[in-house]
Amino acid sequence: MYKRQPVYFALTCLRGILYYPDISKGWKPIGLEAGSELLQHEDIDAMISHSPPVTGHMIASELKDRYAIPWIADFPDLWSGNHCYSYGPLRKRIDRRLERKTLSKADALVTTSQPWAEKLKVLHSQKPVHVITHGFDPAEVNRPPAQLVAKFTITYTGIIYAGKQDPAKLFIALRDLISEGTMKQDQIEVRFYGSNLEWWDKDIKKYGLSNVVTQRERVPKEVALQRQRESQLLLLLDWDDPKEMGVYPSKIFEYLGARRPILATGGYSGNVVGELLNETKAGRHAPTIEDIRKTLKELYREYELGGQVAYEGDEAAIEKYSHREMAGKFAEILDRLAS
Repeated sequence: MYKRQPVYFALTCLRGILYYPDISKGWKPIGLEAGSELLQHEDIDAMISHSPPVTGHMIASELKDRYAIPWIADFPDLWSGNHCYSYGPLRKRIDRRLERKTLSKADALVTTSQPWAEKLKVLHSQKPVHVITHGFDPAEVNRPPAQLVAKFTITYTGIIYAGKQDPAKLFIALRDLISEGTMKQDQIEVRFYGSNLEWWDKDIKKYGLSNVVTQRERVPKEVALQRQRESQLLLLLDWDDPKEMGVYPSKIFEYLGARRPILATGGYSGNVVGELLNETKAGRHAPTIEDIRKTLKELYREYELGGQVAYEGDEAAIEKYSHREMAGKFAEILDRLAS
């Protein structure tokens, strides 16, 4: 394995050069041609580009040059300031230079959180930067409420980013509460849908939770939504990176549509996840093991007394995060630019 590392490194560098700035660069001529065709023959007042891939912004920049049409560059994930940026400092300097040049013609920038907006403002100080979060689909709201599973069920749906999201704090808290008799093992079920990781099975066994925690295969979205709606609690694994207080795991917005209490573990106090849960009253943020222990103890007590964990979300506050509301914010910016 050691002998292969230089070869792997060389291939990675070569791939980074050939496909710079991203693997979609070969799509650029096709995108330019299609964009030009539309702008020449359709009545279009403004355009939005979206990344990744950043090639989309580069196409929009050239179309802006050709047709002088108002342009919004949308960043659900940042470019050179990306929280999952995997390249070294030299590549990052090159990316920052290309980002500045590409977006110099944009009329407005959009991203999904205020901390990320501040990052964009530092790099693009002359540009207006707006915050428009992800949202939930109004058609997927849990209405009327689904019947709940009888057990104290905690459900997670979706992929997990190794090294960024970690369930160990939850496992430790559950182990401790079961060991001391606060929670009854046969009444608890923790379900992970979509990520079947071998190293997780080892952790589950290590913490003595083999009869409580299960990893299950990926399921269709309709099934995942149903599993959310029937659960006592929905688990969100917050981003464990002190440098990143602006990461909204997109799962949190889907959970808002499920209208079930959210337990967000990990992360750091004062980040955007905690602020959103406080604003919407849709759940609780428990960054530390002790926070998780305390929260689970309270919620399990509620379950024992009443047979379920009550949902106390603020409907008016939650509705602000529907796709309909997010589309309205984009429309306001487009209307201002087009006029």
